[in-house]
Amino acid sequence: MAKKNQSKRLTNQHKKSHGVVGIFGDKAKLHDITVGKISHLVIEQLEKDYPQLSFQYKTSIKKEEINEALKKIDPELGQTLFVPNSSIKPDGGIIEVKDDNGNWRIVLVSEAKHQGKDIENIKSGKLVGAKNNQDLMAAGNAIERSHKNISEIANLMLSESHFPYVLFLEGSNFLTETISIKRPDGRIVTLEYNSGMLNRLDRLTSANYGMPINTNLCKNKFVKHTDKTIMLQATSIYTQGNGEKWEAKKMFDIMVEVSKTSLQILGSEIFKQITKRK
Repeated sequence: MAKKNQSKRLTNQHKKSHGVVGIFGDKAKLHDITVGKISHLVIEQLEKDYPQLSFQYKTSIKKEEINEALKKIDPELGQTLFVPNSSIKPDGGIIEVKDDNGNWRIVLVSEAKHQGKDIENIKSGKLVGAKNNQDLMAAGNAIERSHKNISEIANLMLSESHFPYVLFLEGSNFLTETISIKRPDGRIVTLEYNSGMLNRLDRLTSANYGMPINTNLCKNKFVKHTDKTIMLQATSIYTQGNGEKWEAKKMFDIMVEVSKTSLQILGSEIFKQITKRK
C-alpha cells in the first residue's frame, strides 16, 4: 500500500475512532503504519496523560545544534563542522518536552529498520544468489548506518541522565530463535538464528553495551571502574526475534513506555510545571 494511502487511512480512522485506542483495535493491527506516524500518536497520548506539559515533534536535528550542546559541556568539544546544513533524520523523528526554563528536552527518538527478506523469499518460492540457486542471501551491512544517528543523539544528550533512543528491528537478519519456513513446493528451509551468514544483531549490540535487547534502557547506567564513574547511554533495541513484522500497537506501547521513563527522569526539572498548574 502506498504511504499516501496509509496516511489517509490512518487519518480517517483516527477521526472515526476518536483517538489512539480505536486505531489499535482488534480489527486494525495496521502493520504498515510508519514509525513516524506512530510517533505522532505517541505525542497525542502524552498530551492526554500530561495536559500540563508542552510537547513537540521534530523530523531532524542539525549537526550545528549538536555541536552547541557539546560546547556547553566543554569548550573543546563541538568544534568541527564541515557542512553547515548537515543534519540527522531518524526515521521516527524526535519528541521533545518543554522544561521550566523554556528549553526543549528530548523524550523519544525512534527508528525502525528492516533487513533480510529470506522469509518472504522462501514463502514465495524465490531462489536467490548469483545463480538463483540459494534459499538464503548473505546479510548486508545497511543496518550499520543506524550507528551514526545513535552516536549523534548520544552527543546531543551527553549532559542528560537518560537516552530514549528506540530501535525497532525486523527481518531475517535479526532472529533470536531458529525458525523453519515452508516453500510452496513443500520443502522446509531452516533459518538458524546464530548463523554468522544471517544474523546482524551483534553488529548493533555495541550500541547497548551488550545489555539485553527487548528492554527499556532509557535510564542511563552509571558504572564504576577503579577510581572512575562512567555513564553509559544505551540504545533500547527491540526485535521480533522470529522475523515477523512489528504490529503498530506493540511499537506504540514501547514508545509510550520509553517516553514516560524520560519524563520520570526529567521530573525534577519539569516538576514545577506540574505542581503549578494543578
